[in-house]
Amino acid sequence: MATTTRARGAAAAGPKEILYTWEGKDKNGKQVRGEMRASGEAVVQATLRRQGVQVAKVKKQSMARGHKITDKDIALFTRQLATMMKSGVPLLQAFDIGIKGSGNPSLARLLNDVRNDVETGSSLSQAFSKHPVYFDKLFCNLVAAGEQAGILDGLLDRIATYKEKVLAIKGKIKSAMFYPIAVIVVAAIVVTVIMLFVVPEFKSVFKNFGADLPAPTLIVIGISDAFVAYWYILFGIIAGVVTAISYTYKRSNAMQIAVDKMVLQLPVVGDIIRKATIARWTRTLSTMFAAGVPLVEALDSVGGASGNYIYLMATRQIQNEVSTGTSLTVAMQNANVFPSMVVQMVSIGEESGQLDSMLSKVADFFEQEVDDAVAGLSTLLEPIIMVFLGVVIGGLVVAMYLPIFKLGQVV
Repeated sequence: MATTTRARGAAAAGPKEILYTWEGKDKNGKQVRGEMRASGEAVVQATLRRQGVQVAKVKKQSMARGHKITDKDIALFTRQLATMMKSGVPLLQAFDIGIKGSGNPSLARLLNDVRNDVETGSSLSQAFSKHPVYFDKLFCNLVAAGEQAGILDGLLDRIATYKEKVLAIKGKIKSAMFYPIAVIVVAAIVVTVIMLFVVPEFKSVFKNFGADLPAPTLIVIGISDAFVAYWYILFGIIAGVVTAISYTYKRSNAMQIAVDKMVLQLPVVGDIIRKATIARWTRTLSTMFAAGVPLVEALDSVGGASGNYIYLMATRQIQNEVSTGTSLTVAMQNANVFPSMVVQMVSIGEESGQLDSMLSKVADFFEQEVDDAVAGLSTLLEPIIMVFLGVVIGGLVVAMYLPIFKLGQVV
């Protein structure tokens, strides 16, 4: 987003905007303060005078980068905005409260930009759409629907709920994966330290034994010698492979597609990812449909929100079939990526005219399935990880102490 903004500013040959803080009094003599981005202090003062503010102080603000804006920040702000609007707080004042209450300077600047756009006549959806990195098409479409129907506070509440549930699923999957990954990383570090520093010390001691070393000890010493002699090559290869995979994944659609397909085929984990994807897909479609967005248009946003290429392509197929008059139930059945229970629930929803409610229930069911699967995975992984650590670390220790056990025979 920053790159796009700079490019647009350069193309327009306009002056660089700077963040200013200001203090003053409003028309009622009440002390007010805030932030504004402008090309100069005179512009800030002129803008505030037009708003009826008697300016007392304008100060240039340091443009510290602040923290990265996360999905959690956006979800929290959306919840706050929905709550304030339901309480009758005017939109611009709600933004002022959000800006002042934000502990992240980057988020405060983003909200200030959106507020300024709204203040100058843009609709809220248009102001959000200028920042697609943080407010995606789904977000903007729902806000636009809320503005058109006059139920913006209700739609913002739906968006906040949607984002919170999606974040909860992602968080549970990440927490389930964190433990085994952390253990593997720690085990790799411990093994590296043993190979580089501990085993060579044992090797110098074993030279004075005057007896043949056991095969396990010789294997470990051989691996240690390779580590000591070529550690920089090994680490260079590992770093190069990780960097190449990361670089290629971010820039290659083919690799992203292959990874998405492979992830769904993994044992245990693949089933969790599939359930999480279905939960996100049905939650998104339920939210869009309940907001009054036409089904074909809603499906356009649902595919991207699914987060998986297989379901993105399936959604496009469903969208094409629905646009030609096919029912959603038949289109989903033809896509062949949804369990029969999901298709049957959608069928009931279509027949009863409560599609959004049925999709929401499906999402709730699969979110609970993800919770149970993650809990089961954590229980399953604990003994596996203990065995893994015992074999790796314990095997190294036993291999190095075998000659010591035979020391009595040598003496």
